[in-house]
Amino acid sequence: MQERFVGGSGLAVSRLGLGTASWGRDTDEHEAADILRLFLEAGGTLIDTAASYGAGASETLLGELLGEVRRDDVVLVSKAGSSIAPGRCGTSRGAMLSALDHSLARLHVDHLDLWLVQGWDPRVPPEETLSALDHAVATGRTRYVGVANYTGWQTAYAHTRQALREASAPIVATEVEYSLLARQAEREVVPASVALGVGLLAWSPLGRGVLTGKYRFGIPADSRAASDHLSGFVEPYLDAGCRQVVEAVCRAAEGLQLAPLEVALAWVRDRPAVASALVGPRTAAQLKAALSVEEVSLPDEIVEALEDVSIETV
Repeated sequence: MQERFVGGSGLAVSRLGLGTASWGRDTDEHEAADILRLFLEAGGTLIDTAASYGAGASETLLGELLGEVRRDDVVLVSKAGSSIAPGRCGTSRGAMLSALDHSLARLHVDHLDLWLVQGWDPRVPPEETLSALDHAVATGRTRYVGVANYTGWQTAYAHTRQALREASAPIVATEVEYSLLARQAEREVVPASVALGVGLLAWSPLGRGVLTGKYRFGIPADSRAASDHLSGFVEPYLDAGCRQVVEAVCRAAEGLQLAPLEVALAWVRDRPAVASALVGPRTAAQLKAALSVEEVSLPDEIVEALEDVSIETV
């Protein structure tokens, strides 16, 4: 699998990343072990988790499996600052550093490769949150830092404040939702990332699974939309406007003799500033299908057509 640098930093990651939000809940230890093995065998390096995923269950399961993996073979990304994370929440210096220590303990490692603030907290001065990032880098608990789910101006503010202070922890990455069904990042986040040299990690590049085409004729019983805790997550992308985009993806896939998943994923992966597209397979079979995108490059006319039909999601 090809690698890319994250923005202007020296951190290299696989251009397809492994998201683990479902681990410890919808994905058990056996399936997770198969997924991890398949991902690493394919040359993948970037593994994304968070303290909030399953209230720590994702990090715990990942930590158990990493015992069989050479530490230098993976790029570990985790996040803190979510209100649904275990223990102290929020982005205060104390809460952030406490969450980081707990993440490291669950993962059974002494450092992360990239640590992200999971969201902007208006209750906490941003300088206090940024000071936690500085301290984490200075103490060797993470090598790089960034933000997640920030708007364009919030990303630019954090990056500029660190640059002006000549901080030990410059903002090198931003993680946001980005797909043909969620192009809002193109308004501010993508331009800010390009201008500032910040790498973009795209979560849910398959439109929460909808862009695979699995919901074209109903809701499969084993899908996220059929589950009690994830149906609300998928439902916003099942309206008529999104169906139009899905149909366009499926038509393009048919013409190119590809799967809809490959078309949707290749589109995101090759967008400006994107360092890695983060897929979140619940099964090894789903990951195997996603890995096939490594050999896919979309023709310019297909890219333009998909952008035209999905313009309302910008």
